[in-house]
Amino acid sequence: MTIEDIKNKGLILLEVISGSKSFGLNTPTSDTDIKGVFYMPKEKFFGLEYIPQISNKTNDIVYYEIGRFVELLIKNNPNILEILATPDDCIIYRHPIWEKLKIEDFLSKMCKDSFAGYAITQIKKARGLKKKIVNPIPKEKKSILDYCFILSGNNSLPLKQWLEENKMTQEQCGLVNIPHAKGVYALFYDTKKILGYKGIMQKDISNEVSVSSINKGEIALAHMYFNQEAYSSYCKEYREYWLWIEKRNEERYNTNKKHGKDYDSKNMMHTIRLLQSANQIFTNGKINIRVSNREELLDIKMGNKDYNSLLKMADDLIASIEKHYITSHLPDHPDKEKAENILIDIREKLYR
Repeated sequence: MTIEDIKNKGLILLEVISGSKSFGLNTPTSDTDIKGVFYMPKEKFFGLEYIPQISNKTNDIVYYEIGRFVELLIKNNPNILEILATPDDCIIYRHPIWEKLKIEDFLSKMCKDSFAGYAITQIKKARGLKKKIVNPIPKEKKSILDYCFILSGNNSLPLKQWLEENKMTQEQCGLVNIPHAKGVYALFYDTKKILGYKGIMQKDISNEVSVSSINKGEIALAHMYFNQEAYSSYCKEYREYWLWIEKRNEERYNTNKKHGKDYDSKNMMHTIRLLQSANQIFTNGKINIRVSNREELLDIKMGNKDYNSLLKMADDLIASIEKHYITSHLPDHPDKEKAENILIDIREKLYR
C-alpha cells in the first residue's frame, strides 16, 4: 500500500501539518511536514498484510495505522502525543470517529522518560555533531600501517617511518604472532622476494594484519605492535563522519557553520522545546505544542546562545521535571484496557 492508496480509498482518519508549523516555529524557509493516521482495508487487516506505517522517501510525510498509533500513544511517544495535540489550524482532515481519542486519556508520568529521555538523546546527538564539526576527518582514509609501530627499547617508531628509513616495503615483510602478547608480532623481511611472505596487509581495506609462514632459522629484524582497537575505532568514526557528510542538510550545516558555535542549533532548539513541553505536562497536566516563547527558541536556532548555557538551561528544565513529577496527579501510565476498548470500538465502527 502507498500514500496514494490510502487517500484514494478514503482510509485516512487524521491528516495534520506537523513540525515547525504546528509548533509556531516556522520561518519562510521551513518545510511542510505531514503526519496522519489511517486504517487498513478490512480484508488486509484480517489477512496477512498488516502495515503499521506508510511514508514517503524523505519521511517528511508519514501515516500511522490506527493500531500502531494507539500503541505508541500508550507508550507516551512524544511525536505521537504531539500529533494528537495538533492545533486546530494545522488539521487538514479529521474523521468524525477521531473524537474518541482524547489527549487526557494518554498523558501520564511515563512522559518523564519519553520526553526527557528523548531530549537527553538529542543533547548527546548535538555533542556528537559538535565533535564532527570541530574535528573533520580527511577523505583519504588511513590504513593499518598508520596504526603499526616498531618497538625499540623503551620507545617505539611509526612503522611507515621505519620502513622508509630502511628502504623497505610492507609487501616484503612477514609477521609471526608472539604468544601471550596481544598485538605484538615478530617482523621478518624477504630481501629477494622469494620466501612468499604475505606482507603486513594484503589489501587497503584489510582490518587485520597478515601473518606469514616463516622458515626455521630465519631471524626477526624487529618486533611490531598493531593497535587494532584504535584502528577499529578510527574506521567507525570515519564511516560515521562521511555518512554524515553524504546525508547532512547543507543549508542546516551552513547555518551551524555560519554562527560558529560548533553545535547543531536546530537540534538544540527542539531539545529545549521538548523539555519545556514535558515541564508543562507535569506542572499543569496538559500539553500545548504551540509555543509561547517563539522568539527565544528561534534565537537558539540562529545560534545566538552559548552551548554551555543551553546545557545549563536543559539541566534546569530536567530538574524542574523531576521536581514536579513527584507531586504530579497524572497516572503512572495510561489506562491500557481503556485505550484498547477505544481502539476496538473504532475498528468495529469502521469495519461494520
